[in-house]
Amino acid sequence: MHTQTPRREFMRTAAGAAGAAVLAGNAPSLPAPDARKTRSYNENMEYRPLGRTGLMISAISIGGHWKRIPFKTSSEDFRKNRRAVMNACLDHGINYVDACSAGEVMVYAEAVKDRREEVFMGFDWTMGRDPEIAGSLERMKQGLDEGLRKSGLDYVDLWRVTLREQTTQNSEREIETVMAALDWGKKTGKARFTGIATHHRPWIAAAVAKYSQIEVVVTPYSAGSKEKPAGSMFDALRKLNVGMIGIKPFASGNLFASRGTPDSPTRQDDDQRARMALRYVLCCDVLSASIPGLITVEQVKNAAAAVRERRQFESAEVARYEKLTAGMWQRLPDDYSWLRSWEWV
Repeated sequence: MHTQTPRREFMRTAAGAAGAAVLAGNAPSLPAPDARKTRSYNENMEYRPLGRTGLMISAISIGGHWKRIPFKTSSEDFRKNRRAVMNACLDHGINYVDACSAGEVMVYAEAVKDRREEVFMGFDWTMGRDPEIAGSLERMKQGLDEGLRKSGLDYVDLWRVTLREQTTQNSEREIETVMAALDWGKKTGKARFTGIATHHRPWIAAAVAKYSQIEVVVTPYSAGSKEKPAGSMFDALRKLNVGMIGIKPFASGNLFASRGTPDSPTRQDDDQRARMALRYVLCCDVLSASIPGLITVEQVKNAAAAVRERRQFESAEVARYEKLTAGMWQRLPDDYSWLRSWEWV
């Protein structure tokens, strides 16, 4: 367990930021931080501001999901895999990990426990998808306290509460309760910064304008996503200097011939597809980071390599990429059909 010094330091930083008018509709204009001073800086990685938080996070970071890992989560092989992947991430300059459930928090807290101060951690413990939790300020507080205690973390860099999906959405009362909880988390220094994770795209622009607690939005931005010519949610994120962390860059593996299975016969082609997708999403100026789920050390290396490749596609690549993403949208299974609404953002 680390000492409490970092939390006190973060509370002073948060108080200074609050004094700089972190109000919805009045986002402070801050100078860009020096990326070389960020955690796990690597000259071969790109770093971007996380909105108005003042953090610089790696443009390629890591999502907490571990789909298709061929080990049981209770096994030592699984824990060894997560430690190896996280060590490789930090060694390659990937300095943000996003954990969106209690199980993921426990796994990644253990994986980075010897290198905690080298990584920014975003997490949700109890998730606001449960109305009984999202509707209770006490249960929201208990969730953060429990998450920190059980994971052995002194603080979380980003407390980003996961809200319900686009079909069954949180009530206004639940949302107000979540915002009150985020206020509490930041004021106590248990969370350095706060935000939400949501798949409900039409709501985001209005939400970030109304709630100053939403400093960061964790939301889809996939290989085939494009900015709307008019009425994009990006307009609000730019205006209010809200950080955006993009999930599902590979559409849950549907971009790949193998559907994302590691060490498949199509691995070389899948690796190339992954780099193309990351090159593409990184052209989005609103995106602070894209967070693919990385299963192996080799996938970490491949993702980090994408940062060093040129972003502009050559003419032959354009045709291939359009074909790949068209196939990706068509292959989405029923439980991921909702992602099609993210083609135009």
